[in-house]
Amino acid sequence: MSGIMGIYCLDKRLVDQEDLGRMVDILAHRGPDGADIWVDGSVGLGHRMLWTTPESLLEKLPLVNQTGDLAITADCRIDNRDELIDVLQFDKCPSEKITDSQLILAAYEKWGESSPEHLLGDFAFAIWDKRQQSIFCARDHLGVKPFYYYHQPGKAFVFASEIKALLCLQQVPRRLNEVRIADYLTLTMEDRAITSYQDILRLPPAHSMVVSQSGMKMWSYWELDPHREIKMDSDEAYAEKFREIFTEAVRCRLRSAFPVASQLSGGLDSSAVTCVARDLLAEKKETSLHTISAIFDTITECDERPFMNAVLEQGGFIPHYVHGDEFGPLSNLDSIFRYEDEGLLGPSHFYPWIVNRALKELGLRIFLDGFDGDTTVCHGASRLTELARQGNWKTCIQEVKAFSPHFNVLPYAAFRNYGLPYLKDLAKKFRWITFFQAVQLIHKHFGVSRKLLIVNHGLKPVVEQVRQLWQGKHRKVANSFVSQAPLVKGNFAERVGLDERIQKFGTSIQEPLTAKEQHWRGLTQGVLPYTLERADQYAAMFSLEARHPFMDKRLIEFCLALPSEQKLYQGWGRMVMRRALKGILPEKVQWRGGKADLTPNFNDGLLNRNRQILDEVMSNQIGYLEKYIDSDFLQAAYQRLISTGNEVRDEDITPTWQAVTLALWFDYKQMTP
Repeated sequence: MSGIMGIYCLDKRLVDQEDLGRMVDILAHRGPDGADIWVDGSVGLGHRMLWTTPESLLEKLPLVNQTGDLAITADCRIDNRDELIDVLQFDKCPSEKITDSQLILAAYEKWGESSPEHLLGDFAFAIWDKRQQSIFCARDHLGVKPFYYYHQPGKAFVFASEIKALLCLQQVPRRLNEVRIADYLTLTMEDRAITSYQDILRLPPAHSMVVSQSGMKMWSYWELDPHREIKMDSDEAYAEKFREIFTEAVRCRLRSAFPVASQLSGGLDSSAVTCVARDLLAEKKETSLHTISAIFDTITECDERPFMNAVLEQGGFIPHYVHGDEFGPLSNLDSIFRYEDEGLLGPSHFYPWIVNRALKELGLRIFLDGFDGDTTVCHGASRLTELARQGNWKTCIQEVKAFSPHFNVLPYAAFRNYGLPYLKDLAKKFRWITFFQAVQLIHKHFGVSRKLLIVNHGLKPVVEQVRQLWQGKHRKVANSFVSQAPLVKGNFAERVGLDERIQKFGTSIQEPLTAKEQHWRGLTQGVLPYTLERADQYAAMFSLEARHPFMDKRLIEFCLALPSEQKLYQGWGRMVMRRALKGILPEKVQWRGGKADLTPNFNDGLLNRNRQILDEVMSNQIGYLEKYIDSDFLQAAYQRLISTGNEVRDEDITPTWQAVTLALWFDYKQMTP
């Protein structure tokens, strides 16, 4: 994690070095180990250095090539170094003296604008090409490294790792983007480009762009193939391949000049990363792995120490702890907003803040995170739908019964969601023998009335289908998504076209039909890079670098292409991973179903630990949002929340938290609605 920034005066004005210096200074937290700028007439690049890898200790950025016609600034960790060193003919130089930015620059010299297709790892970079009089920019496949920019055609192009480095320039407008506020209030964070500021944009993951005096060109250099399939001879073969790829993903992220920590929550993902990292360090006879964990002494239902301890008892760790129930979702916001440029926080944002603060105090600077292994490996719940659509009702019902206890749902409730809708398909296709066989199985296993099944899922759908055919048209269903988000003020929603945005960016109403479709949707959702950007920001606050083994391109491509039974089998989600880590994970963790629900700690934090802040904002500061929210709905939700004896409901606490957090951000940033 370093900081990058740059200015390109498209009107051929000379770059003001003081402007570039301000950008470098404001991102000092991203790189305390060095800072430099490079200016050549109308273009200037800057860099803040955080040493992490052994090679970074030798790195000088911005870097100019030997002929002086290319210059680069980069925030990067390149994982396919050996391959690139060989192809790019660095063979005369020891690999330990070749920096990652040198590899990127050499890749651009060889492959030009297609160079990102040859890179593996986490990166955001910009290269000034003097011959072409253009800046070439690229961002990694999943969006681990951030890249923000402002483009005024014919005037200027500026970019940086954080928005604040753009806003310190006089030519960059500081105007609120109300569309982004609407997205947040409806929890539709799928737009990969916009930010909370008009005209300040994000380069989407897996995208490149070229900016010159003639304009801007942007394109995607990689996308997940939803049709690729992997076929192997046995479950053991799948597990062995997973273990190989996952181990390599962790190994790449252990490349460090300093001790590494691993965030250990006790869940399957963080435990997998932690145990594999420990084993890799042991192979090299390196120091034990630091772990950092949030524990809960007061809100004990959130505590995962039995699972953490199962990992730690294996040995090879130096454990550290923070107390997650001493803070709330409104704690430390003044400190957080000093660094966080957008007020669009998630409900668990305060955990990384307290964990990263502790890592900083321990003198560490690099940590591994098990972020979103759920999405990468996939629980495969839609395999139940897949089996029902194939007419394999017996296996579908067996899987539902095995699957349900792991997710604390009743078997028939899971079946009703994933399998039952496809009983109607049999009736509509007049496959009555198969239909009645399925009805009999459902009745036998769940005790549901055969009569009700036949009437509701057989006769009624057929009658409706005949009626539609007779009328010669299909029934149109009115769609009003905003009506399902009562916090949002109606005229504001209409003004920003919120219904249309939710239709465009929101999750599809139709449930995924296969495990692969469910998996692909999860991996391509816009909230994934948004969450990674927040993780980067929370690490940068404390001059740390977060590394995410589950965000490895090779691992994601492999997991998506697996057959559905490798994702869900005999009720166990992420089966390939559980098999692969046998003997590495303790069995207590390997075969656990779900994980602790942190909702009780969030509720207690907001309503008790942060009660004074909550009441003060609701009394004095919520007026910041009067243009955007339905105040009557919010006040009613708030009153229900603080009424003694009432059970806390999600539909009350979630909008209250969103509104209060946003109002505090407006107040801190002195934003004008």
